[in-house]
Parts: sequence; C-alpha cells; structure tokens
Amino acid sequence: MINVPKVKLGIVAVSRDCFPVELSKKRRDMVVKACADKGIKIAVPDTIIENERDVLKALDELKASDANALVVYLGNFGPEGPETLLAQRFAGPAMFVAAAEDTEANLFDDRGDAYCGMLNASYNIGLRNLSPYIPEYPVGTPNEIADMIADFSNISRIIIGVRNLKIFGFGPRPHDFLACNAPIKPLFDLGVEIMENSELDLYSSFISHENDKRIPEIVKHMEEELATGNCFPGILPTLAQYELTLTDWMENNIGASQFAVFANKCWPAFQTSFGFVPCYVNSRFAARGIPVSCETDIYGVLSEYIITLATQFPAALLDINNTVPNDMFDNNKEKFEGYKLNDLFMGFHCGNTSSCCMSSFAMKHQLIMHRLLEPDKEPDISRGTLEGTIKSGDITMFRLQSTADCDLRSYVAEGEVIDIDPKSFGGIGVFAIKEMARFYRHVLIAKRFPHHAGIAFNHTGKILFAAMKMMGVSDVEYNKPVSMMYKDENPFNV
Repeated sequence: MINVPKVKLGIVAVSRDCFPVELSKKRRDMVVKACADKGIKIAVPDTIIENERDVLKALDELKASDANALVVYLGNFGPEGPETLLAQRFAGPAMFVAAAEDTEANLFDDRGDAYCGMLNASYNIGLRNLSPYIPEYPVGTPNEIADMIADFSNISRIIIGVRNLKIFGFGPRPHDFLACNAPIKPLFDLGVEIMENSELDLYSSFISHENDKRIPEIVKHMEEELATGNCFPGILPTLAQYELTLTDWMENNIGASQFAVFANKCWPAFQTSFGFVPCYVNSRFAARGIPVSCETDIYGVLSEYIITLATQFPAALLDINNTVPNDMFDNNKEKFEGYKLNDLFMGFHCGNTSSCCMSSFAMKHQLIMHRLLEPDKEPDISRGTLEGTIKSGDITMFRLQSTADCDLRSYVAEGEVIDIDPKSFGGIGVFAIKEMARFYRHVLIAKRFPHHAGIAFNHTGKILFAAMKMMGVSDVEYNKPVSMMYKDENPFNV
C-alpha cells in the first residue's frame, strides 16, 4: 500500500539524578528486547536524559536515526522538566510510559518509583501544553510496554499522515448534501492542506489524457481484477483514462505535502459530462491507500484516510443507509443472535468499496443514476460501479467531522458485518452494532453527523480513539451500553 507514512520509533530512557542511571538503562534494554521479540523495530539513542543538556544530545541521536515517533521511557522516577522538554522539542508524536518494579527481591537498590514519576510528568506535560500518547495504564513490565509501543506505532502513523496530508477537492458539495459541510479552518489546525478545484479543472485534465499510451496497461489490470465480474468491458478504457487523470493530478499537485486523497463531486453532472460513473476507479484508489470520497465529502475522505493509517488496509465510505426488514431478521435469527432488530442497519454505497473488502463483486451500472439520467435505455453513462456484498467480519465505524462553527467532533463504534445476503444493489452489507438505535439517535442525529461513515474492516476503536485525543478532539462519542446514558437521553424511555 502506498500513500502511508513509515513510522520509525525511537526510545529514550530518562533518569532522576538521585536514582541510579544504570537502572533506567537496564530496564530500557529489556523493553527493547521485548520489542524485538514482537517484531517491533526501535532505535535506541545512547543518551539517557538526566538534565537539559542530555535533551539536546538525545535529539541529535534521534535525528541521526531518522526516528519520527518518540517513546519517553521512565525507567525510574525521571526528571519531569527535561523529559517533557524532550517531547516538546521532538518534531513527531511522543508517548510516555513507565517501568513497573521488577521483583520483591530487590526493592532497595532497584526500586525505581516510576509509578510516582508519571504523576509529575503529567503535570509538566500540562505546563507545556503537550498532547502525547499516554496509555490507559502506562506502567508495565517490558512485555507490557512493548505492546503499548505497538499501539503507539499505529497511532503515530495517523498523526504523521494527517500532518503531511493534502486533500484535493473537485466541485462544491451537491445542494442536497449540505450535511457534508467542510469548514476548512479545522483542517489547517490539524496540519492538513486543502486544494479545492473546479469540476472543469478535472474535466480539462481528463480530456488531455485521451489516447494516453498507459491506458492499455491499466485496462489489463482492471480485467484481471474483475475477471468474470467484468459486465461492461467497453467502458474500461474510459475508466482507465480517468484513473490516470487522478494519478497524474496527485503527482503534479502534491507540492510540499507527502500524502494526498481526493474528495470529488460524482453526480449528476459528472455522468452527463464524463460519460460514466467513477465508483470503480475510486475503489481502486482506496485499495492503494488513496481514498476518493463521493459527493465532495472532505471530512469523509479524511476519515477514510485516518482508518487506512490505523489499519494499513483499505477503508470504505458508506451511507448509514436503510433498516433491516422484520422478515429478514426473523428468517435469519441464528445469524443475528445477540442483536436486536434496531441494532442492525445496511451500509451501502453505489460501488466505491475496494474488491478486497467484498465477498462478491462485479462492475455494473448504477441503478439510481440509470433511473435519473437514462430511463428506459440500456445503461451507458451510468456504467462504472463495483457492486456486491461487503464481506462479513469485524468492522469499526468512524468519522471525524467539523461542525458548521468549526468545532471538531468524532465517533467510534465497533461492530460486525453479518454473513447474510442483503438482497439489494450497490456495494452493500448488513451491519450490526450493539445499541445502534440509541447511538443513531443520541450521537448521529443529536450531534448532526452526516450520513457517510468511514468503515475499518477490523476492530480498531482503541487506536482511533487515542489518535483523536492526541489530535485535540475532545468530543469523541461511542455506542454506549444500556447501563450508560447519553447526555440528553430521556431517562423515562422504556
């Protein structure tokens, strides 16, 4: 997968000068060994932080190792001033973790008191207005710390990717999708660049790629991917022309950024001007780590990209679309065991979900567009979707969104796709999330989230939640169990 940063971890041990520095060094080395045993690569500067001059030395060593994510490790109590200065001066994301005591056999010479040191570190983190990653319980054995570092690596990939991202937008939001509002100030606050363009810019570039010599190679790749699901082979050269258009636009306009994604207006004028539906091409970009959102949903594509960074696997952007009928529920009760009917919904989009995220797929025409734009005709300008059943298994539903007045808010909810035929069109699946009805009412509706949800194809709520907090998003909702009420939930509802 391209378009994803490589995280290079570095670990720096710290030591309060009234504690033995050898204790921090020994414990750091044990953590490094535990990381190696788990396949986690991590650079180890020689310097152990005892004072501010050590901070400068360690920063030089981190830079020389190309580390872009920092683990500050309290092997003993630690000097709260210098250790937080290190995190402040380091250019990338940082985490703070601390050593648990080793054994009852030596709580005199080898007692480190890092449990206490984390408290002082937290106070100084606040003084410096830092937002490092601090695990839920940040004190542990070497093996436990290594697991925390593995989580931090995934979180760091999100932070680094977002800070170096450019979003290309083509066309304004459609009038009927004002819910996909996109105030751009919060994007700049996150470090995201945005380049908004006219649909004419896209069309002009598309025309310039007509008869591009690379088209046959792209067509061949599409034919191999679609195999027997290639229902409209005649449209493939045009789709390949469009794929090259986006590829070259990204390469020619990425500028000072390192990564890029697209938020494109995709209907209805797109079909009458370009002559096809772009969904299948969008699915292919998502598979490469370059999400392309529908309906110029800028925060939707940012959410997809964050999921891609968290999982290193393609994400999808789906409508939270329709209810599951009573008879479908009754006829499949064994597959819905543990869920109520209103825990279920169908996630759908026209055909932008990557083929690797589907249990069956074929390139077809878009039914809604066909009804609207070419009724009573054989499909022509409505060709180009990738349709089928979304594969069953664990999922996480996620979105980061700005309100109209520029406040960032987010939600994370884990669930699954049920192995059942949705009996409908498009890229579609039957989704199950515990207490979805209450989440739908008191988060999605009450907090005015758009109809698009980013979908991760595993459970990654822990990583996404932590990343949102590091990025300064204070309002991160989730699907609360029955024992917990939402802020404005009616306590008399039964």
